[in-house]
Amino acid sequence: MIYLDYNATTPCDPRVVEAMLPYFYEKFGNPSSREHAYGRTAAAAVEQARERVAELINALPQEIVFTSGATESNNLAITGVAMARVPARTRIVTTPIEHKSVLEPGRRVDRFGCELVLLRVDRNGRVDLEYASEVITDKTALVSVQAANNEIGTVQDIATLAQLTHERGAFFHCDAAQAVGKIEVDVEAWGVDLLSLSGHKIYGPKGIGVLYVRGGRRRFPITPILYGGGHEDNLRSGTPNVPAIVGLGEACRILSESWQEEARRIANLRDRFEAALKSHLPSVIFNGDSKHRIPGTTNVTFPGIDAEALIANAHELALSTGSACNSGALEPSYVLTAIGMDRTQAYQTLRVGIGRFTTPDEIDSAVDHIVAAVNQIKASLAN
Repeated sequence: MIYLDYNATTPCDPRVVEAMLPYFYEKFGNPSSREHAYGRTAAAAVEQARERVAELINALPQEIVFTSGATESNNLAITGVAMARVPARTRIVTTPIEHKSVLEPGRRVDRFGCELVLLRVDRNGRVDLEYASEVITDKTALVSVQAANNEIGTVQDIATLAQLTHERGAFFHCDAAQAVGKIEVDVEAWGVDLLSLSGHKIYGPKGIGVLYVRGGRRRFPITPILYGGGHEDNLRSGTPNVPAIVGLGEACRILSESWQEEARRIANLRDRFEAALKSHLPSVIFNGDSKHRIPGTTNVTFPGIDAEALIANAHELALSTGSACNSGALEPSYVLTAIGMDRTQAYQTLRVGIGRFTTPDEIDSAVDHIVAAVNQIKASLAN
């Protein structure tokens, strides 16, 4: 099959796998057991990975907290701030197109005396900054806005939103799981207080992620949601997953050296795909912001064609209709309906994710398979 679902997950880069392997059977020590060489070796590997993650996003190593993935990082950011907030700040602000790992904990902050407020987004998925300036007030504890949307690829103006948030005295969190390695992610330039990322979106292993915490936990008001041995500076207890942490560090090292060149190559493949598809199927509609988007994402509507049927008829392609976390849902994508699509249009839309190992020949072949599937469906509908 031709894999075109890089937004859902990426394959582990072979260099990442090679870096991880010794920590399963040779260097298997617990990094908290520093009385002996096994533990010290593992601890050194964890700290080296922490430095590599920090370098990629322009942070300090002590600001990097390892988690099980962006979902846990998002939950820790939102719940942790809601629990630690000052009493006068009762508002958590986010957008209706966030990943569910932001929206779901946001809907539960009433447990801590907070309310969830949603910003407006336009037809392309960009936040309405004028409305944001009205909603983000001195009652706001935290604003959480993703850097890039996982379904339509739209990139937000994070620096402006963070500045606006800070002017109101609130904290700003960014889910950057889909942005890291595709656009420049710089926590200093953006001015974010918290930022989440995930290993399996950047050719690292699944089950590992990071929450960046400005200044480190001791200087930032956030409450743990897991308790135990006090790992990760008492913010995230649990024996560190050393092989996965090493893999994440190697994935970040690779990106630090090559992400710009890789992003340009992938953007060219995306443009090639869209131009070829449009030439064969002029009625298709590309969704999202054409000027502000990550390079490998195409979200496309096929008028009159059910997207699930299209995927079923394009047997050779690995495609999706939206977020992997929403796969199998009977309802249409909430991201697409939030940007103004009706249910019919949403059901006619699929997502194409291009990545590191995609080739030009695969792009050309994918277009041929999609066009053939569309024509086959049209023929069956005409009979």
